Amino acid sequence: MSNTVRQTITCDVAIIGGGIAGLWLLNRLVNDGYNALLFEQTALGGEQTVASQGMIHGGIKYTLSGTLSGASEAIADMPAHWQACMEGKGNVDLTGATTLSDHFYMWSSASALSRMTTFLASKATRGRVTKVSRKDRPSVFQHGAFNGSLYKLVDMVLDVPSVVKTLADNCRERLFHIDWNKAQWHHLPDKKVTLDFTYDGHVHRLKAGQFVLTAGQGNESLLKELGIESPQMQRRPLQQVMVKHTYPHRFYGHCLGAETTPRLTISSHPCDDGTQVWYLGGSLAEKGADLSPEEVITNAKKELEELMPWVDLSKARWATLPVDRAEPKQRNFARPDKAFASVAEECPNMIVAWPTKLTLSPNLADEVIELLHQHSQLPSRGDAPELAFLDRPPLAPTPWDAAFGD
Repeated sequence: MSNTVRQTITCDVAIIGGGIAGLWLLNRLVNDGYNALLFEQTALGGEQTVASQGMIHGGIKYTLSGTLSGASEAIADMPAHWQACMEGKGNVDLTGATTLSDHFYMWSSASALSRMTTFLASKATRGRVTKVSRKDRPSVFQHGAFNGSLYKLVDMVLDVPSVVKTLADNCRERLFHIDWNKAQWHHLPDKKVTLDFTYDGHVHRLKAGQFVLTAGQGNESLLKELGIESPQMQRRPLQQVMVKHTYPHRFYGHCLGAETTPRLTISSHPCDDGTQVWYLGGSLAEKGADLSPEEVITNAKKELEELMPWVDLSKARWATLPVDRAEPKQRNFARPDKAFASVAEECPNMIVAWPTKLTLSPNLADEVIELLHQHSQLPSRGDAPELAFLDRPPLAPTPWDAAFGD
């Protein structure tokens, strides 16, 4: 690379990674007066974000062991936070996004739910879970073959692509496509870094008060390239199942099993051609991580036949989606309780962050902004700099339209 720097660009914060975490953080920073930019190498909302089921929950699904865990307490106020943003009353404007459902359900056979009866009636879940009477059941559970118990959770399900588009539209002039064949980290004597772009033989140097890595599993390769050994990342692999069908009823819910995670999670999503996809997760997806797509689909069919034998999916189309959930490395591969953000010891102007789950994106922004304040990185309230040599990143397609697109 040439050592001649033609142009030096400055900003308060430069975010690397345009998933839900990076986009939410960008919105928060801009709203707080920071001169912030975001760089994405492929498509906005790609990978882990578009693979999300869109369930903005308050942690009740983590209470299946019968006690409220640290994870459930950390996210208990998330539905209210997201709802305020959807109504234009929060610290991020999501009024352009779509709500698929303002609640979702938990259901089970009587035997599996019996161990939780006392807990579900306790003070810990009061106002967060209500039992659904037979007459108020959703259409998919009106069938006489269903003899289990059904509970309604006061949480919501969002159309993730619409959330990504809304967040992107709010800050469109601050979003840029980064080609890592033309971009390189430059280490300064004080251990800080800049990001150098080489176009047409000229170097454009970006100096940021803080860089923030929100690239999900992409953080791993970025940390390696930067020579940063801590924090480290762990992957929690899944293989979700997509069922495209003409069954008329939408549904959003968790089926409780004998384990501490839901046996099966179902969410319904619209397709471009007007049909819908049932997107299946939970233990089915976790246990299917190392199986072939054919094996996971076979297991999914068995689960639906056992749990919902009255649902006719004989003409459905099936596909799977391998997903690596990226998280900060934990002792004994534990699940993180909340969003994570930390300044890298080897690089004082580099923050590394993972939301750990879509629900906690607001929590991640809080964590990053707290770090900025601790390091006296205050908002300059400057205009977005001109980066005319860079393109804008597109929006990522949904996995079901990618899988079933004709």
